[in-house]
Amino acid sequence: MQFKLIMAFVDADKTDQVMHAARDAGATGATVINNAQGQGLHKVIGILGFEILNPRAVVLILAESRRADAILEAIAKAGQLDESLSTGIAIQIDVDKALGLKEHIETLEKQLPID
Repeated sequence: MQFKLIMAFVDADKTDQVMHAARDAGATGATVINNAQGQGLHKVIGILGFEILNPRAVVLILAESRRADAILEAIAKAGQLDESLSTGIAIQIDVDKALGLKEHIETLEKQLPID
């Protein structure tokens, strides 16, 4: 079975919406790393002259490849990623090998039999 890793860097307050959308699109789980800090195209300087880094969440989803595009699109929509420069990004990477997925693979094969 082939997998893709979806990495989404989203505003911390949009994590729940992104996770719900990903599950609705076929994701079976995710790892969320909170309190990441993001810097956009332009630095934002606060009142005292310190740079303001927007709080982000990093959402990592290992998805069966036939579901990955739908999950990525759902994440982009839920996270409003294309609405402005500072809303975040999502990327998809091919996975050469993944371990520890026996039960996930068995469940996915029941839902989407391999042709």
